[in-house]
Amino acid sequence: MVRGSAQLCLPMTSAAEQTETTETADDSRRVSTLLGLLFGLAGMGSSSAAVTLPLLADDLGVDAGLAAWTISLYVLMLAVTTALYGRISDLVGVRAPLLAGLVLMSIGALVAAVAPTFEVLLGARLVQGAGAAAVPTLGVAVLSARYSGEIRGLAFGRLAGVAAAVSCLGPLIGGLVEASFGWRAVMALPIVGALVVPFLWRALSTEGSGARLDVVGAALVALTAAGMVLLVQSPSAGLLVAAIGAVMLVLGVPAVRATVRRRPDGFLPVEVIRNATVIRSAIAASAVPASWFALLIALPAVLLADGWEAWQVGVAMLPSAIVALLVPQVTGPLLIRIGPGRALAVAGLVASVALLVATAGAYWVSAPILVVGIVLVTFAFGLGQPALSAVVGDAVPHEVRGVALGVSTLLFLIGGSVGSAVVAGISGPFGMPTALLLLAVLPLLGLVVLRPTLTPPTS
Repeated sequence: MVRGSAQLCLPMTSAAEQTETTETADDSRRVSTLLGLLFGLAGMGSSSAAVTLPLLADDLGVDAGLAAWTISLYVLMLAVTTALYGRISDLVGVRAPLLAGLVLMSIGALVAAVAPTFEVLLGARLVQGAGAAAVPTLGVAVLSARYSGEIRGLAFGRLAGVAAAVSCLGPLIGGLVEASFGWRAVMALPIVGALVVPFLWRALSTEGSGARLDVVGAALVALTAAGMVLLVQSPSAGLLVAAIGAVMLVLGVPAVRATVRRRPDGFLPVEVIRNATVIRSAIAASAVPASWFALLIALPAVLLADGWEAWQVGVAMLPSAIVALLVPQVTGPLLIRIGPGRALAVAGLVASVALLVATAGAYWVSAPILVVGIVLVTFAFGLGQPALSAVVGDAVPHEVRGVALGVSTLLFLIGGSVGSAVVAGISGPFGMPTALLLLAVLPLLGLVVLRPTLTPPTS
């Protein structure tokens, strides 16, 4: 009798589990699209703000070089705090750190919009970047924990595609908003992200390990990462920034190593930083955002110098935004067919080709060729970002997935800093074609780093 009852219970349990799985799968499109919108708004914090620099500089009484720090400091904070959010999500779940990040992003955007002085604006942009950093890592963490298999691949691709599309539309939206309402309204655009939260509430986990945060380890990692970002930004920022970055890096690296030895399960778990798949994949993947951010800066720079208006540059970016929205239809099946590691390699090859095409476009000052280059690099980004997320999510245990995604996203965003720094620093003395040609080598070097981790796809 007992045995029969147990057998009768099994189909009921399986049906309940199947219903829950189906409901979770059914919301993957909505959740990934909303997270992609948040990711794109975080990226728009730099892409839309770039077109405001001339008016901003005139209004606040600074030169163009100093005004560019409103972009650099935002990118700096966006990069260095990603791992912090990832580790906190391991401890307390995703909901609290994501909400905290969005609050900081909104406050920073609001203060930037009403900043009376340039110094206040820089402080607001620091806060805004520190808040926006929650989105890339935690958005990926939500999808990695909530879905699996082909559904997860499609969700990753959709997130990257929507994020890239919104970022590509940044110059157009920023130009239109600036023309209608001024540069301060452009600074306030990321506040829109707060409106997305209610629609994501149920998808945000509150489950964590309950462990305490390693504050010392977190601070040391953030300072070391800041030194790395300042160093790669130094070609466009000057020797003083290079010196500060170098000192922070030289002091920070041994301090982080000592902290990891003292507390192997602390902020940077040993099982993450010794995981060759995570580190190699993240380093290889960083060449993709380096290419993407470089072209997001190069295309407007070349066309504006050729006499184009800001809104016309935005229109030229529309094809890449359309491609970004279509890429998820390819990304998910491709991740399943060839595996995320090989998909990451494909993204690197496409990124290198995109830079070579853009080099020709910059040399001949040809808008059509430049548009082809940025379309190709948008495809590479839309494939590379979800491929990296899938590789890292599969390579580490659930308990440290958040910090692993945070570390990989940190390296990913540092790649973006490299791209923008090379374009800004090299294009001045040597020309834009030379800068883009130099960057075209990076994805190929990334393939060399990635090669030992590649394995045949599972059938």
